[in-house]
Amino acid sequence: MQFCPVVDKIPSMGVKIGVIGIGNWGRNLLRSFCQLSDAEVRWCCDIDESRWEALSPQYPGITFTKKYHDIFQDRETEAVVVATPATTHYEISKGALGSGKHIFVEKPFVLRSREAEELISLSEKVSRKIMVGHIMQYHPAVEKLKKLIEHGELGNIYYLYSQRVNLGVIRNDENALWSLGPHDVSMVLYLLGQVPSHISTQGQSFLQEKVEDVVFLTLYFPSKTFAQIQMSWLDPHKERKLTIVGDKKMVVFDDMQPVEKIKIFDKGITWKVDYSNYGEFLSIRNGDIYIPYVMPEEPLKIECQHFIDCIKNGKVPRSDGKEGSKVVKVLEAAEKSLRQGGSLVSLKEIS
Repeated sequence: MQFCPVVDKIPSMGVKIGVIGIGNWGRNLLRSFCQLSDAEVRWCCDIDESRWEALSPQYPGITFTKKYHDIFQDRETEAVVVATPATTHYEISKGALGSGKHIFVEKPFVLRSREAEELISLSEKVSRKIMVGHIMQYHPAVEKLKKLIEHGELGNIYYLYSQRVNLGVIRNDENALWSLGPHDVSMVLYLLGQVPSHISTQGQSFLQEKVEDVVFLTLYFPSKTFAQIQMSWLDPHKERKLTIVGDKKMVVFDDMQPVEKIKIFDKGITWKVDYSNYGEFLSIRNGDIYIPYVMPEEPLKIECQHFIDCIKNGKVPRSDGKEGSKVVKVLEAAEKSLRQGGSLVSLKEIS
């Protein structure tokens, strides 16, 4: 049987949505969109019927199907949420746009930048929006970091480094770069407001052949800032941490902390003039540590609400198709460097 029973519910004035893919993360997206007062989830699609059985009692009134084309053919459905394996993002997104739907696509947007550019072109032709699920751009702590950088409180940014490591979840259809990398790459690009000129990547496959469990990615920016990202699902610690070093102050964002997620260190090294010896010397400055208040809001809910607001108000999503394409291009260059043993790859080589 293709459909589960549908229970009538009060008509909604919200944006009508279909969710394609209700695995681990798709369920979170389903929950978040259902909690929004100005959104109405009409459809859920998944090839695994056991997922229907688990979720249908919690969501009466939603139609479940195996075929995502059923959603495309529903004229009342305005938007589609794509939370399927990354290898299917291009095909499903193209079909959704072609049927006149706005799309929210989980990270990574697609696996090739040329596919991203094709989808962007199609979205412009049909006047529909693309939003990519770069959730870290909607994290209240990252928003705080963005303001600190823009207001010059950290000074010129020397370098950044992040860690996204844990023991599991282990995947066999993508390596740690493509599974974990989109989070930190999108976050770094968003914070710096620029794309890197060159990229170097190294990694190793320990558990499965040709599927890297641990990856070290280095991004070199035209401003001379550089960033290093460590990704692994083979690590004894669960770390979600970003350190930013500027010439005025330094900051640490630790997403594993329940409350004190950001710490600002009034530390640095400055040049001082020694008139008595007619010379200059470096001086270490140790100042106070500040812990700014960060709103305890769920990033996923903020992200989903942003998508709905953009549809209703005709605005461009923060993490739109063009932003998603930049991240894919960086990941493509990183993959190329990884296959070349860590050689430096120019972003201009990727087309």
